[in-house]
Amino acid sequence: MRRIAVLTSGGDAPGMNACIRSVVRYGLAAGLQVYGVRQGYRGLIDNQIFPLDSRAVSGILRAGGTILMSARSQEFHTEAGQCRAIEVLRGWDIDGLVVIGGDGSLRGALELHRKGFPVVGVPASIDNDIACTEMSIGVDTALNTILEAVDRIKDTAAALQRAFVIEVMGRSHGYLALMAGIAGGAEMVVLPGTQVDRDKVVDEVRSAFLRGKPHFIIVAAEGASSAEKSISQLLSEYVQASGHEVRTTVLGHVQRGGSPTCYDRLLGTRLGAAAVDCLLKGKSGVMVGIQSGEIAVTDLETVLSAAPELSKEALRLSEPLAH
Repeated sequence: MRRIAVLTSGGDAPGMNACIRSVVRYGLAAGLQVYGVRQGYRGLIDNQIFPLDSRAVSGILRAGGTILMSARSQEFHTEAGQCRAIEVLRGWDIDGLVVIGGDGSLRGALELHRKGFPVVGVPASIDNDIACTEMSIGVDTALNTILEAVDRIKDTAAALQRAFVIEVMGRSHGYLALMAGIAGGAEMVVLPGTQVDRDKVVDEVRSAFLRGKPHFIIVAAEGASSAEKSISQLLSEYVQASGHEVRTTVLGHVQRGGSPTCYDRLLGTRLGAAAVDCLLKGKSGVMVGIQSGEIAVTDLETVLSAAPELSKEALRLSEPLAH
């Protein structure tokens, strides 16, 4: 292993830059030459590869997004696109690749591994929807962003005695909604796959105001939407049926941006170094993650065949604490 490359793919996540910086500087310290790939797998196919030195990653630790940028690539989903990507890497005499990204990015990494190219995955997804790791890069920052919004909204909700529906990201996994709901003191949390009962929402809102609560906060994951309407629209109609004024806030992509928290900077740094170690040890087709606070290395096939689960303890706590 003499030359390695690093790319970021899929949705951006705060802490990706910390991981890039770690791959570069840890790799250089191990005597490797390190290269960056712009715009993920698309850039790999288009030969957007350039050398990275220590100065190239100076000052990026505190920056959100990714200096390598990201993009979707339909071509990479094809056999020809994957072969082209490996051809480009071989043309640069690159011996191994670190892929930083979510589920789709890790699936791309697995395909490269199956075709014989050494690759290690690093989980980066604000939804925390990747199995075999307790936390992905970007989750903590996104949660803190959501929590700040919930706190601010609660101030105005209490001042005007209103109900608010706050829609957060989480198309298929409700981690952000669940944890933000608990930490933000929401009166109701709605997760993906949840059947929302109109009468229950009406009763809960009425009951809360009758008990003297100055507000009613619902945190809902975007993936809980019905076929006809978004979850925020649906819930707003249900709350209005209770006779109370309601406002809706969709946080959207504000959850992705911003300077990463200390936790995400440290997590990105640790996982980046661990990915380089794996390549140096000849490991491929694996993902580095965190389990019980320690680095864990898991086969990508195992990661991608498993479904991430929400904490049973958190699920148990969410409802009684809301009252």
